[in-house]
Amino acid sequence: MEHYVQNFSQGSQREKELLGGKGANLAEMTGLGLPVPPGFTITTKACLDYLRQEGFLEKLLPELEKHMEQLEKDMGKKFGAAADPLLVSVRSGAAISMPGMMDTILNIGLNDESVQGLASSTGDEVFALDCYRRLIQMYGEVVQGVPAYRFNHRFEKAGNKASWELIDSFKGIIEKETGNSFPQDPRKQLLGAVEAVFGSWDNRRARVYREANNIPHDLGTAVNIQAMVFGNKGEDSGTGVLFTRNPSTGEKKIYGEFLPDAQGEDVVAGTRTPLDISEMSSKFPREYGELEEIAHRLEKHYREVQDLEFTIEQGRLFILQTRRGERTAEASIKIATDMVDEGLISVEECLLRVKPTELEKILHRQLDADQDYEILGKGLPASPGAASGVVVFDADEAEKLGEKGERVILVTSETTPDDIHGVIAAQGVLTARGGMTSHAAVVARGMGKPAVCGCESIKFSREESLAWIGNFKISQGDIITINGGTGEVIKGEAILKEPELSPATIQLLKYADQHKRLGVRANADNGPDSEKALELGAQGIGLCRTEHMFMGRERMPLVRQLILSESPEEKEEALARLLPYQKKDFQEILEVMEGKPVNVRLLDPPLHEFLPQLLDLQQEIFAAEKAGDQQALIRQKELFRKTKNMDESNPMMGLRGCRLGIMLPALYRMQVEALASAAKILEDQGKELELEIMIPLVAEAKELSFLKEELREILEEKINPEGKVRYKVGTMIELPRACLTADEIAREAEFFSFGTNDLTQTAFGFSRDDAEAKFLPAYLEDGILEENPFITLDQKGVGRLMKIAVEDSRKVKPELKIGICGEHGGDPKSIAFCHSNGFDYVSCSPYRVPVARLAAAQAAIKAKSPAI
Repeated sequence: MEHYVQNFSQGSQREKELLGGKGANLAEMTGLGLPVPPGFTITTKACLDYLRQEGFLEKLLPELEKHMEQLEKDMGKKFGAAADPLLVSVRSGAAISMPGMMDTILNIGLNDESVQGLASSTGDEVFALDCYRRLIQMYGEVVQGVPAYRFNHRFEKAGNKASWELIDSFKGIIEKETGNSFPQDPRKQLLGAVEAVFGSWDNRRARVYREANNIPHDLGTAVNIQAMVFGNKGEDSGTGVLFTRNPSTGEKKIYGEFLPDAQGEDVVAGTRTPLDISEMSSKFPREYGELEEIAHRLEKHYREVQDLEFTIEQGRLFILQTRRGERTAEASIKIATDMVDEGLISVEECLLRVKPTELEKILHRQLDADQDYEILGKGLPASPGAASGVVVFDADEAEKLGEKGERVILVTSETTPDDIHGVIAAQGVLTARGGMTSHAAVVARGMGKPAVCGCESIKFSREESLAWIGNFKISQGDIITINGGTGEVIKGEAILKEPELSPATIQLLKYADQHKRLGVRANADNGPDSEKALELGAQGIGLCRTEHMFMGRERMPLVRQLILSESPEEKEEALARLLPYQKKDFQEILEVMEGKPVNVRLLDPPLHEFLPQLLDLQQEIFAAEKAGDQQALIRQKELFRKTKNMDESNPMMGLRGCRLGIMLPALYRMQVEALASAAKILEDQGKELELEIMIPLVAEAKELSFLKEELREILEEKINPEGKVRYKVGTMIELPRACLTADEIAREAEFFSFGTNDLTQTAFGFSRDDAEAKFLPAYLEDGILEENPFITLDQKGVGRLMKIAVEDSRKVKPELKIGICGEHGGDPKSIAFCHSNGFDYVSCSPYRVPVARLAAAQAAIKAKSPAI
């Protein structure tokens, strides 16, 4: 017979997939002898079977009742008893932490009769009524679907104090909203809570969170049923959350928050602003010392930062859960490198603990210190970085405007898990209530978004869609700036600057460079980008897109003259005037990258990108006719005729890439002459250079051989084979036919670089812009595609083409240098593919170079030691 329920005393942390993270850790702590309230876990397998099978709860019921009987024996109390009843909590707990996304219900077992027994056994009617009030509200919200504001509004009217009148009012709200009463049978309460937690695995906020964090949807959640302990029994009780290190900075110092006379939900829900954990040491010195000792013990045991929830009930400490502490990217990097120094983990473990995407998050924009700005208010610095945007007061509005490309700041009393879509869409979050471990703080930190929480000077006027921060009024649509590093709220749009890499990040990347095999280059088209790439650790330029050099205001007319002129003389004149610009651009890049490889792709895009739109020209013709300007009319009609002659039905498949070089050989000759001339100047200055000249969009080996012959004379004339400039001529592999005939192309090429953007388009038959605008989101939502193939390499199709090309080309030239320079060059999964298939390097945008360095190291470590 299959078992779905397991006592805390039976499991361990190794059973996380079955027991969920919370259940596995409760079992582990029980085994360590820590003060954990007894209980049991209903497994993730039960959740999945519940979601698949009708009537599953009836199958689960006998096993659930058996474990409840054991819990009654352990506690010496009866569930549902009229006097001194056993009360339990029901909490979710997935294998991968999803803080706040699923449901929890406390104080299950109370009813109109047992609440009096609880009051009698504790001698505290206020406490008993408060517990009952919490149960009715949580059960009403989570199980019966009553909006939270209905209870909150009534509670505020009652002066935030529980009473029999309030209890009756809460029960009346449930009946009015649902047509059903609050259940008085404790076992019915328990089953309803278990069913609600199972169902919460598929609620909207949980699915949005999983999609945003790449968590599979088929894991399910466990349900933890645990004897209640109470932090709301008076001034000798309390509850809190503790991190063994600072989750914002990584500092090795206990960090957290505490609320006297409260239950755990009061802290994490952000409904009350808690005290700093340090204040607990003066109010509860003995319990604080015990808590500190347990915190250090758990961090050492797990060799990881821990996030603990605890309760003190009348002077007795209980640990309710421990889990890996969520942290900012900066903290993650510092903690990992510090733990290497402390001997807790190895360098390899350090590298695997930091997600490559976290390195992107550390490039937070910060406030420029040299500016003056007006501070409107101040809250808690909940998640670092600075952001500016228009104020919105509603998560749905934040999502709506965010989808239109607007930068918004979500401003609200406090966020709830239901606001997750708005947090994702916003540039940053500002809340009036809540602390450093509130929902808004935890979620924003995990996403790398700035957040300021607990800014208590904010007062809202919902009817007028405005708020006051102190004496300053902000309306929806106003622009503000938040500084998540200081907690400041700033009027208007402040000047932001890019950050610098911290010492811990530099150390992490040094470790990465010691372990990676793949080279990491950058895509850069100018001197400043090349300098930034070098600063971030690039080992060369993997793609210099020369078309970007033609986009300047003074250059575009020359490019159009080149394209539209009908005489060789006019074309030669345009090329002669373009050459100095190209030469200057190349010289700037080569000077920065002295001694490192620079891969220059000759002009690739279709010519229509440099020409006016036909519709725009028609409008200009109409305007000239209307104004009676004959000269302008003649000029615009002639331009329209020439542009129309260049028009193509499918320009991305038309006259572009190497076809341009073949049809207009003087263009590629000019580019190569500019590159060789720039190299000669630097060579004369004693500088060593390594050039790679890349011919784009080759589908047939003869295209490459034709162009090599065209360009050889210039290269031989300009570059001394015995000098300090070394060069190679190769091609970009970006068409399926090129992959399938790679052995033939390799005979002509000295290197390959995969252009996976076009290769993905041509392999799928997708136009990237159209796909992402029209149907790709639906494909991802419906599960037709698991990932966007323009972000993460499609290994089954596009990857198979690449494998064929690598294997076949290296049969011809075993030492052929092979790289990748599409957007996939900065994607960790795609980098792992490149590592496992023998690529020599990846190339990505300058700001993704640190990501690629770490991802390359992780790929090497995993390939060497798959078990790590």
